[in-house]
Amino acid sequence: MHLSRFFMPVLRDTPKEAEIISHQLMLRAAMIKQSAAGIYSWLPLGLRVLKKIEGIVREEQNRAGAVEILMPTIQSADLWRESGRYEAYGKEMLRIVDRHERDILYGPTAEEVVTAIFRDSVRSYKDLPKNLYNIQWKFRDEIRPRFGVMRGREFLMKDAYSFDLTKEDARATYQRMFAAYLRTFARMGLKSVPMKADTGPIGGDLSHEFIILAETGESEVFLHKDLLDERVPPADTDFFGDLSGVVENWTSRYAATDEIHDAAKFENEVPEAKRVTARGIEVGHIFYFGTKYSAAMGAKVQGPDGQLVTPEMGSYGVGVSRLAGAIIEASHDEAGIIWPVPVAPFEVGLVNLRAGDAATDGACADLYNKLQAAGVEVLYDDTDERAGAKFSTMDLIGLPYQLIVGPKGVKNGEVEIKARAGAERETLGIEAGLNQVIAAVQSQRILA
Repeated sequence: MHLSRFFMPVLRDTPKEAEIISHQLMLRAAMIKQSAAGIYSWLPLGLRVLKKIEGIVREEQNRAGAVEILMPTIQSADLWRESGRYEAYGKEMLRIVDRHERDILYGPTAEEVVTAIFRDSVRSYKDLPKNLYNIQWKFRDEIRPRFGVMRGREFLMKDAYSFDLTKEDARATYQRMFAAYLRTFARMGLKSVPMKADTGPIGGDLSHEFIILAETGESEVFLHKDLLDERVPPADTDFFGDLSGVVENWTSRYAATDEIHDAAKFENEVPEAKRVTARGIEVGHIFYFGTKYSAAMGAKVQGPDGQLVTPEMGSYGVGVSRLAGAIIEASHDEAGIIWPVPVAPFEVGLVNLRAGDAATDGACADLYNKLQAAGVEVLYDDTDERAGAKFSTMDLIGLPYQLIVGPKGVKNGEVEIKARAGAERETLGIEAGLNQVIAAVQSQRILA
């Protein structure tokens, strides 16, 4: 993509309304633009990141055996009355009345909708297990939306819902999703730590939050240091085998947010040298809640003995749009964003220091074509901006690698390379520099 043809209205100054670094940088880098309080338009650069995150989430859900569907954003209030949550949910639910005086709502979650789909479609235990997931926009009417996409009112979420015949089967599904979540966040360059959590209004008796550590995190977290070195399940993991060992490795050591932290237990269970107190951001939450919704909504299947059985359920959420902000909170410096390759809007920024110079333009065009032929996503800055402004923009938007081409370098057959995660520039021959960047990008596309 040529920058001269792209839409990227970057800001040089930090907007006053932006309180945290991800909000500041997403506005400055022209990833998002506020439409109303807690509601944002996603501009081209931000949308590319959002699609990358969504793609990783989708791949790992598919790997774990979940099946994608798409449910509506607007839901019937009658379904929520069946589950008993319509009045109990609170003012965060945006309630609407249509032209026929029917109560509807903008869905904050989809347990009721998916349970109705299952109830009306599945009759026999032979059709179990089922795990249906949905990547869809949700709405929760936060009393004080803030921090950009980290706590907005409208957000993109992946929510999966499992149906199993027995408690044992349901817990196996829970473990499968637990392992899938570890892989999902690791593939985005994030170190996530699962922490036992309160189930809240969703209900149930088993729940874990997946927390990434960041200095600007919303929660204080307490954990055993060894969890930071625990390995995630590899790509060839048998997701339909016994995953209890994986879960045990991650849950046998202390990890808790400030909401349920037990100071005495932390001190008793964790040696002083291993105690970590930090800030964290929730990026995923999984629940096993038994028959809370299936029983309330009359979802039953015929069991092996011919008797009707109420399926056991779980739900599993990932904040897709929230992750864009969370990655920035965990990966930035004073100059701007530092994107890991798998979620970067473009993998390489090609910087032409003398647009209009025939030799420089020709060298850049050749590099651009070769990068594209190698399958590398490249943003080519072919504008006539001054060099300092080009460097500042590239650092701000955080593309993993920069190829810098100027008249002097072209004359000497050289190109400069900058890895955004570093800062040092390296001068190489044009072909050697090109090959090094391509190899670096390809080696980092899968981080887990």
